[in-house]
Amino acid sequence: MFLVLQRLSGQAPERLMVALAEHTGLPALGLAELEMMSPEFSVLGYTDCLQRECILLVDVRGVRWFVSNDPLDESMYTWASYRISGYFRLAFSHPLELRSLLTRFESHQNALTQLVQLGQGGEQQSGAEEISLASIAQDDSQVVRLVNSTLYDAQKSGASDIHFENTSQGLLVKYRIDGVLTPARQLPDVSLTEQVISRIKVMAELDIGEKRIPQDGRFSVTIQAREIDFRVSIMPGLFGEDAVLRILDKQLLTSELSQLSLDVLGIEGEARDIIRRLANQPYGMLLVTGPTGSGKTTSLYATLSEINHGDDKIITIEDPVEYQLPGVLQIPVNERKGLTFARGLRSILRHDPDRILVGEIRDQETAEIAVQAALTGHLVYTTVHANNVFDVLSRFRHMGVDPYSFVTALNGIVAQRLLRLTCVHCAVPFVPDDELLQASGLSREAIEGHSLTRGRGCAHCRGTGYKGRRALTEVLVLTDSLRELILQQAPITRLKELARANGMCFMREQALNAVRKGQTTLQEINRVTFVE
Repeated sequence: MFLVLQRLSGQAPERLMVALAEHTGLPALGLAELEMMSPEFSVLGYTDCLQRECILLVDVRGVRWFVSNDPLDESMYTWASYRISGYFRLAFSHPLELRSLLTRFESHQNALTQLVQLGQGGEQQSGAEEISLASIAQDDSQVVRLVNSTLYDAQKSGASDIHFENTSQGLLVKYRIDGVLTPARQLPDVSLTEQVISRIKVMAELDIGEKRIPQDGRFSVTIQAREIDFRVSIMPGLFGEDAVLRILDKQLLTSELSQLSLDVLGIEGEARDIIRRLANQPYGMLLVTGPTGSGKTTSLYATLSEINHGDDKIITIEDPVEYQLPGVLQIPVNERKGLTFARGLRSILRHDPDRILVGEIRDQETAEIAVQAALTGHLVYTTVHANNVFDVLSRFRHMGVDPYSFVTALNGIVAQRLLRLTCVHCAVPFVPDDELLQASGLSREAIEGHSLTRGRGCAHCRGTGYKGRRALTEVLVLTDSLRELILQQAPITRLKELARANGMCFMREQALNAVRKGQTTLQEINRVTFVE
C-alpha cells in the first residue's frame, strides 16, 4: 500500500483518490459526500480520530463507514474493528479533506470541546496555557499535541493512571482501566520520547535537567469546567525515563460520593452487614487492608457516608484528601511543613473527635497513637498495606506495636480486592476447558448447573471483555477466642479454622460465587485471588 501511495503521490488529490479506489476496489469519498453523513464519536473518540486521521460515519441508510487515508493498514483496521461492534464498510478520503471535516465537527461538538488550563498544585495560574481540540490537531508542536490529547483521551476513557514507558523501539503509552494496563498508542520515533517526558516535567514544575534520580510532582488540568489533578512520578530506566500520571477527578468523586454506599460498591450479603456493624461500634479500630488501588479509601468513605448523620465529630487525616465529605473535618498531610500522620493524629485527639479516619498507617509512631486513640473511647478507621486479614497481624508486630494493646483495640479487619466484571454488552456463554479448570483448582462437577460467561470484546469495553468492577471483601471479626490465639502466636491455619467456624467467608469463595453467577470469569478471579 505504501508503494502505491508513493508512486501516485505526485498526482492531484482527486486523481490520487480515484487511482487508489481503482487499485483497491474501495470507494473514495470527497468532502461533500463526507459532510452528508453523521459521525459516531461515541464509538471512535474525537481525539483518537484526530490522532489517526480517520472517522466513523453513518449514512442516510444507516450504513456505517470507517473512512481514513489508508483503511487497509493492518494496525488501523485492527484498532477500528476492536472498537466498532457489528458491520461496517471501508472507504478512502484524502488527508486534507479528513482534517477539514474533523475541524468542522469540532465546533459543533460541545460535549467534546475541551479547555485545558495548566496550573500547579491544584491552583489555576494567570496566563495559563489554553488548548482546544482544534488546536490539538493544528498545534505546531507534535509533543504538546501528543501530551494534551493523551490527557484528554485518558480522562474520557475512565483511566486511573497513564503510563509513558520508554523502550528500545520508542515510547509506549498505556492506560490503567479497571485496574489493568491497556496499550493506548506507540511512538516509534525514539527522538520524541525524551521530549515527551520533558514536557510532563515542565507541566509538573520538575527539574528537566535531572535524569538520574526519581522525581515526584503534580499539576492540575481543567477539562470542560472540571478540575482534574495529575500526580506525576518520574523514574529513570534502562532506555530513558518513564513517567506515571495518576488521574484524580475530585469533582467526579465528590458527586459520586453523595450516592456512595457499601451497596453501590458491590459488597454483598453478610460481609456488608458485618462491616456496618463494626463501623457503628462505640470505640475500637476498624482496619481495611489490600494492595495499592484496591479501593480501601473508597470503602472507608462509603462507610463514613452511611454513618455521617451530624451527631458525631468526624475528623480525617489523609495524604492527599481524595474526597470531600460535607460535615467532616478533613486534614491533608503536609510533610514539608512538618504535618505528618503522627503529628496530625496527636492534634486531632485534642479536638474532641468521636470518629477518626487515618488515611494510612505507615510507621510505628502512627500505629501506636491510633491504637491508643481506639483504647480511649474513639472509633478509628484506617488502612494498612497487607495481602490478607492475617498478614495485618504480623505487619503491626513488625512495627513494634504492643500485641496486647493492638488486639484489644481491634474490632475487625477487612481485606479487599477489586474484581473486573464481564462486559454485559458482549457477554456470551462460556465452557472452560480442562486446563483452565485445573489451574483454577476446580472439577467439572463444581460448575455444573451454572451459566459461566466471558466477554468477546466490543466498543463498550475497548475490546477487553470486561467493563466495571466490584469490591471483593473478606471480614475477620475479632472475638475473645481469636484474640487469645493471636496473643499465643498460634499458626495461621488454626486462626483460619476458627475464623471459618465463626462464619467467615473467604475471598476466594466469594470470587467463585461471582463466576457461577456469570458476573466475571475464572481468568479474572485467578488474577486477583489465590487458588486454595
